[in-house]
Amino acid sequence: MTDSSPPPSRRRARVRAPELTGRGGWLNTGDRQYSLADLRGRIVVLDFWTSCCINCLHVIDELRDLEARHRDTVVVVGVHSPKFVHEAEHGVVVDAVERYGVAHPVLDDPELVTWNQYAVRAWPTLVVIDPEGYVVTQHSGEGHVPAIERLVTELEAEHGAKGTLRRGDGPYVAPEPEPTVLRFPGKVVLLPGGNFLVSDTTRHQLVELAADAETVVRRFGSGERGFADGTAETAAFDEPQGLALLGEDDEGGGGGSVGGSVVVADTVNHALRRLDLGTGEVTTLAGTGRQWWRGSPTSGPAREVDLSSPWDLAVFGGRVWIAMAGVHQLWAYDPVDGTVAVMAGTAEEGLLDGPAAGALFAQPSGLAATADRLWLADSETSALRWVDHGGAVHTAVGSGLFDFGHRDGPAEQAFFQHPLGVTALPDGSVAVCDTYNNALRRYDPATGQVTTLATDLREPSGAVLVGGDLVVVESARHRLTRLRLPPEAARVPSAAGRTRRGSTEVAPGRLALDVEFRVPAGHRLDTLTDPAGGTGEGEGAGTPRGSATRLLVSATPPGLLLSGGGAGTGLSRTLRLDPEVAEGVLHVSAWAATCDDDPAVAYPACHVHQQDWGVPVRLTREGTDRLSLVLADQDI
Repeated sequence: MTDSSPPPSRRRARVRAPELTGRGGWLNTGDRQYSLADLRGRIVVLDFWTSCCINCLHVIDELRDLEARHRDTVVVVGVHSPKFVHEAEHGVVVDAVERYGVAHPVLDDPELVTWNQYAVRAWPTLVVIDPEGYVVTQHSGEGHVPAIERLVTELEAEHGAKGTLRRGDGPYVAPEPEPTVLRFPGKVVLLPGGNFLVSDTTRHQLVELAADAETVVRRFGSGERGFADGTAETAAFDEPQGLALLGEDDEGGGGGSVGGSVVVADTVNHALRRLDLGTGEVTTLAGTGRQWWRGSPTSGPAREVDLSSPWDLAVFGGRVWIAMAGVHQLWAYDPVDGTVAVMAGTAEEGLLDGPAAGALFAQPSGLAATADRLWLADSETSALRWVDHGGAVHTAVGSGLFDFGHRDGPAEQAFFQHPLGVTALPDGSVAVCDTYNNALRRYDPATGQVTTLATDLREPSGAVLVGGDLVVVESARHRLTRLRLPPEAARVPSAAGRTRRGSTEVAPGRLALDVEFRVPAGHRLDTLTDPAGGTGEGEGAGTPRGSATRLLVSATPPGLLLSGGGAGTGLSRTLRLDPEVAEGVLHVSAWAATCDDDPAVAYPACHVHQQDWGVPVRLTREGTDRLSLVLADQDI
């Protein structure tokens, strides 16, 4: 439901903010533990995030400018609220805070206490607390920081006048840097001469290592977060990840110097870069530096099309395929004509096989090509999947967004936990970097069996085959590790799990679904833009003009929904749930389009507010008959 009511400063509710509680304690505060009372007088922005979630990582980057511009009045507190079992470990949260350059205090809440106190339902969610300790707004999803900054400016003026605003340094204390050769490396490729090229992600560099996988030969990039072409010393990256070696046949008309070149997924810059191995020169192949949003072009000249968190790369069928984690799709870069285009996925999050245009992915993060298949690690569904040359998408292992574990055996019964890498092996099988299980796994298509090759790795995120060995990126141990491929897989105890978040009890039969959206101050609803970004085919096709909102509903298992599924306009829907299905997950995607409301501006900027929810539900006679989700609420 939508509301274009007056700005929040004129009708803001007074709801006392619950205390901030987390068994893991506070990080980035110099070991000091904080309460809300300690932050009184400051504008507090709570960022409920989890380290596996690409949308959460986008919001961390969105918040950087807000923090810089309002450093003396705003305190951002990240509330880490785990989805996966692995993320509930305190050391994993410590690593994630450093890995992603989180420069504000973080509360480690492994039991979701604060999440539940604030009635949060989605990652990411932002909550603003005023200087007197009252909640004044809540937003789910990405793209809300401009609206929050306008609210911050209002609160600064209001509480400055009242004398309740306290300016000064915040509680953030930067951790001491660790003197390791690599820091949270992401991916690796084998170079023609036998050396390795590694994406040194947290240090914003590429590093060439000798054949011993330890000795540094060269570094590429200044080491400072940025987006600049140039020499090995002056070029700048921003958390680079995937790497793909281009042979002479793959270079297209551009060519390269002796030594070849490597395409780099420059993840936070939303770009593909090219490293000339002969000269060390870095140039940009694709992307504008801006994040792709719905309504942006999905194909065209590579330097003119926005991308969204490219995470890995592989050459398949003459193109460089891209695991576009930020929009749950596969794209491809054509080095011959210099274009990019979507190859598979609708940009909805989920697990659905079939023709490429209608397939669903969930944060694809690892790619590996063979002669007839493109394998991919679909991290948020803990799945191993593949695409054939005809464009059809298949799932080898994995069942959904909230099912994971460590179980070997037949593929239909096996589990991974947030895998980030996949490597093709000579016998036709594939090795899977089962990142959150700290393991290396193997899937054999010939037998349909999943086995474990190695355990006691620390967040493996990529691997490359070297003779009879696999050289694995142990991201959380900051190194490459060489493993001999064993003749038989190790056996480990089976384990299966589900997301720790509790299920919502709902009544069978009729369920009223409402998505709350209040138009941010200074905006108006945009009835001219299709909020789904439809282009006539694929995603959003058929959404009528004149509607500023769109809702898409589905379920796992599909039989949970008797009616009410599919796409349509508006943000309210009546669903009918099958009483014969005891539990499942409702998948809800909502969009709302707004434009800046300034009569003096002829062509105002327009925005799409979007969020996906996966809501675990359990059907009981005592359950609720109404489900409310918050896209943006300025008047809590």
